[in-house]
Amino acid sequence: MHPAFSVIFLTTLIGVGQGLFIAVFTAEYFNWIGLLNVEVDPMFYIIGGLVSLVFMAGGLLASFFHLGHPERAWRAASQWRTSWLSREVIALPAFMAIEFLYVLAHYLQFNEPTTIIIGIVGVIATFALFICTGMIYACLSFLREWASPLTIINFILFGLASGFIFATAYSAYANPAFVQTFGWFAVAFTVVVFITRSLSLSRNQKLKQKPKTTTQTAIGSHHTQVTQRSQGQMGGSYNTREFFHGKTEMFLKNMRGIFMVLVFPVPMILMGLGLSAGNPNLLLAAFVIQYVGLIAERWYFFAQVNHPQNLYYQTVS
Repeated sequence: MHPAFSVIFLTTLIGVGQGLFIAVFTAEYFNWIGLLNVEVDPMFYIIGGLVSLVFMAGGLLASFFHLGHPERAWRAASQWRTSWLSREVIALPAFMAIEFLYVLAHYLQFNEPTTIIIGIVGVIATFALFICTGMIYACLSFLREWASPLTIINFILFGLASGFIFATAYSAYANPAFVQTFGWFAVAFTVVVFITRSLSLSRNQKLKQKPKTTTQTAIGSHHTQVTQRSQGQMGGSYNTREFFHGKTEMFLKNMRGIFMVLVFPVPMILMGLGLSAGNPNLLLAAFVIQYVGLIAERWYFFAQVNHPQNLYYQTVS
């Protein structure tokens, strides 16, 4: 598939925003039930919530660059009964509205039971959005690399890992009492998503070795050697632009190596150094490097998929 950077930034930015909101609310909830005993200025929740909204708005803005007619974007929600994309279009602003109420409740100094209830509703909306986003790809059974529960799991875990790493850096500047809590959550989510993403990479490699659809099955031939020489036209087309990434296997391999390094070991090393030394700059660097890696990971996520139509549009003569 041809990766669209508008969708790459949409999914990675809203993932950070969702994870950050869950982290901020986790701090409040743990304080409320007594697992933590930290003095917290309401501005910690307000600023954290607003920054999360900025990430969400950035992702929403990026999505408009993928539309041929942005003025018709509202129509995307019309097929909510059958389309996961339509459900995402509804879930995204719904979550942002709930998060805004959460921030507003803290700004107006509502008591904790009220903010906790709003926060719980926000967490439910967050996971609903995660599921909608992941299901856009996981529901496509003919794209076998995506058609797996691991797709949804990885969307959730990448969002939580990046959000909690950012929350760790944010708390190091705003309220150091939460640094260790956020940090350990960030490490745990990163380790788990390393396992699940590795599983999906292994699964997809096996699918590539044993494709379900081949040139032989496409034309009903049992001949062992069927080779297409041309697709019958001299130049590219919509199909070759939208469903081909145009990169070599070596490029894909290098991209996989880059994101596996930037998303996992490098941030974890910086997190360990930052947590032990109490250095917020190292924690912020861990987030920045991991986010760059997430862009590479999401590019690879799209590029690795081999659309069945490529059996025909594989050669431009």
